[in-house]
Formats: sequence, structure tokens, C-alpha cells
Amino acid sequence: MNPTELIGYAAAVLTTIAFVPQVVHTWRMRSGRGISLGMYATFTSGVGLWLAYGILLNAWPIIVANVITLTLALSVLALKIRYR
Repeated sequence: MNPTELIGYAAAVLTTIAFVPQVVHTWRMRSGRGISLGMYATFTSGVGLWLAYGILLNAWPIIVANVITLTLALSVLALKIRYR
């Protein structure tokens, strides 16, 4: 693995795990009260586009990070809608 890929994977890990506490908090509290639906919908769309970009470039750090981030963001979005 070259240094560029290493930086990419490190960035992917850090930005992806940043969403875990939000998912856990929303799930435990059974409330999405403090979450902006518009922001999360926009953010989730952006992550989907980053994933498409990574796929087109065949850039695995971008693909892996955004598959996981998209899953987490969709989870928060679904919980927000469910616990409205």
C-alpha cells in the first residue's frame, strides 16, 4: 500500500466512524429530534455521489468509506423518519 492510499484509508476510517455515535444515540433514544431531516437527506445524497465517483475512479478508499458512511447515514435518516 502506497502512502497516498494509506492517507485515504486513514481519512476514510476517521470520517466514517464519526457517524457511529450518532446512529447509536438516535437508536438508544428512539428520537431524531436534534437531527435536521434536510441536512441528513442532502448529506446522504452527497455520500451517494461520492460513492459513484469512487466507483468511476476505481478508488477503493473512497468506495469503502462511502459504502459504510452511506449505510450509517441512511440508518440515521431512517431513524429520523421513523421516530418523528
